[in-house]
Amino acid sequence: MIHVYMDDWRACPPGFVLARSGEECLLLLKECEVDILSLDFDLGWGQPSGLDLVHAMIRDSLFPRRIFLHSSSPAGRQSMYQALYASKPESVELSAGPVPPELLQAAAESAQE
Repeated sequence: MIHVYMDDWRACPPGFVLARSGEECLLLLKECEVDILSLDFDLGWGQPSGLDLVHAMIRDSLFPRRIFLHSSSPAGRQSMYQALYASKPESVELSAGPVPPELLQAAAESAQE
């Protein structure tokens, strides 16, 4: 079980696997069991966005246990949230904000074990 942090420039929190693009993130979702997925919207000029990844997740039915949206783009975060909320399985937890500090700490501590 892994935690994935998708962002093109922010530092990856301890205990997470970094995906710098939607393509990398999609590959991790296909090949690994993902507990926490934290998504950014803007992934670099001319690159597919976090919403493009969300559409691929929905299309391929690739959902982790928990999804957080850490994007600083309010419109992008809202678009991703609405698409995910309408399509996610009932068992998937979805938050329109970033991973809470206590969960970040727990992920970092479990990576040290």
